[in-house]
Amino acid sequence: MVKVKHLLAIFLITWMVVGTPSPKAQTLTDQDKLQYIEQLDAFLSLPNNGLYREHIDPNIDWLIEKFEAFEWETYRLEHEGQPLFFSKYIVDEDLPTVLFYMHLDGQSVDSTAWNQPSPYDPVYKSRGEMGDWIIRTQDVPTPPYDDEWRIFARSASDDKGPIVMLLAALNELKQENNTPAFNIKVILDSEEERGSPNLPSAVKMYRDLLASDYLVVSDGPMHDSGLPTLTYGVRGITRITMEIYGPSKPQHSGHFGNYAPNPVFRAAHLLASMKDEDGRVLLPGYYDEVVFDESALQAMAQVPDDEAAIQARAGFKTPEKVGANYQEAMQYPSLNVRGIRAAWVGSEARTIVPDKVIIEIDIRTVPNTDGEVLVEAVKEHIINQGFTIMDAVPTEEEMMSIEKPIFFRHQVSMEPFRTPMDSDLGLWLKKALEEAHSNEVVQIRMLGGSLPLTTFINELNIPAVLVPLVNADNNQHSPNENLRLGNFFEGIQTFKTILVTPIPEIHE
Repeated sequence: MVKVKHLLAIFLITWMVVGTPSPKAQTLTDQDKLQYIEQLDAFLSLPNNGLYREHIDPNIDWLIEKFEAFEWETYRLEHEGQPLFFSKYIVDEDLPTVLFYMHLDGQSVDSTAWNQPSPYDPVYKSRGEMGDWIIRTQDVPTPPYDDEWRIFARSASDDKGPIVMLLAALNELKQENNTPAFNIKVILDSEEERGSPNLPSAVKMYRDLLASDYLVVSDGPMHDSGLPTLTYGVRGITRITMEIYGPSKPQHSGHFGNYAPNPVFRAAHLLASMKDEDGRVLLPGYYDEVVFDESALQAMAQVPDDEAAIQARAGFKTPEKVGANYQEAMQYPSLNVRGIRAAWVGSEARTIVPDKVIIEIDIRTVPNTDGEVLVEAVKEHIINQGFTIMDAVPTEEEMMSIEKPIFFRHQVSMEPFRTPMDSDLGLWLKKALEEAHSNEVVQIRMLGGSLPLTTFINELNIPAVLVPLVNADNNQHSPNENLRLGNFFEGIQTFKTILVTPIPEIHE
């Protein structure tokens, strides 16, 4: 590891006219673009399932090599879980420090569901005449590039693409003999897709090393419009697993149909009782803590959502009516059934009364709503429906003595947060994005998804804002995840401009 020299750089900023093309966006040459796509291709070719240490270590090795090429200090942070990657560049001890968070791990893959040989073997596609995605090449394409081409691979958008955007921006500064306008620290999670179960203890362990003034996060999609985007909060997530029982073992439906209780119908009745037909949760007090003031309503109204396009992309006609619109819906806690399993289907279907139904639920929490409180509301409702909640799978004796046993467990995985939209951090980033792209910035009060950010916010006592950089239709977490090349190049420009934009004095 190499210690960096302490340098102080002062940069003059020329404000551009909003709505005109940004000349800075054109500074990447074809050779630059080829170099950065090659780097992204190489990074995506490394498997990165956070369940396996043999996946994570090569990714961290790759990152150490890339960051040390800029004479940054690099660390493999060992702790209870998979190691974290950390790097820092201290320009001047008197300057503010920004901690950038992203994650290097990716969701598990089902190779059979990908329209390419391997999710870890990137391919490049463009739209065909019928609108379908057609593989143009499996090798890194040569310039010139069409911005609408996409690279398909696991973690292309979530989250390796933004990591390489940052590396490319650092290389651009190096080529220009330029220096960042503040101190930089980078922390890359290796278990984010597992819910970052070990991150809180790791942040506490390395608190002094991570100490910073601001937290900037590049995860999640940009607004559907493709305009530069800032997001000021995320929902938390609480997970519930339930098992609802019928007979103690699957029984012949001819002998026991109409006699043995079917757990599928028990589950159906229970779940249906939790929501009305418009998708609103019926549990008492579930939404009580959500209140919008005039500034919140105004901020949500300014987001240029095309709700018909959002519905078309997701593939449904009529949205639920928890909120008056998409942005408002994201401000409420959700109650989502994310999976149900009972017996066998298809060619394996059997004429039986199943023994149990397994139900997985996630609750997306928002500020002022507590995951434990909402779980208690769910449990109280279950009890009121005549079930007996068990903290372990019932024994044979318990199955014979309890009318409607239900096994129930839960975990509060991530907490929500929301940073004020007029915060110093938000104003600084908004200025940088307007400088980078000469366009309006979409400001989103709160993202519907979840990230493990309160660990940093609370332990380091710093505010956080998200700068999402990838296309909204990127299929993150799903087969055929992709990154639009135009977003990749624009993201490099975004990072580059952020890095050279001086941070104003922090207001107490």
